Amino acid sequence: MSERDPLVWREPVQDAWIDYNGHLSEPYYVLVFGHGTDNVMDAVGIGPDYRAERDASLYTVEAHVRYLDEVSAGADLEVRSTVIGASGKLLWIWHELWVEDRLRATEEVLGVHVVGGSSAPFPDAVAERARSLLVAPPEEASGRIRPIGVASG
Repeated sequence: MSERDPLVWREPVQDAWIDYNGHLSEPYYVLVFGHGTDNVMDAVGIGPDYRAERDASLYTVEAHVRYLDEVSAGADLEVRSTVIGASGKLLWIWHELWVEDRLRATEEVLGVHVVGGSSAPFPDAVAERARSLLVAPPEEASGRIRPIGVASG
């Protein structure tokens, strides 16, 4: 694994996402991280065409969010995403939410590849793309990441 630039997703905070304290409400952190996951799916070859043609997708089976700092109305959000692990049908993604060059939240996501409603191994091309994006997990990650090539779960 080597150092790689993260995949980046950007979007502005929507007015409807602001809570009664004047800050980004917690479910919208997860929504924006979900957009980052979609961006990673596109990068590994599980984009809209793939999903439609194969009745396949990535289902989130576990996620861990850390809320580190407030996000105010009108902020421009930047999600920086990396692939920190993968097995035969599992993909671990690390997201960081940045605003004005400050880390505001993180999310670690475990997704399972699903075809026709059942878990299934990644096609070779998808596994190869995921492998090409692998970086070492940050210290804050769960430590349960399995590399590609290890027996899948």
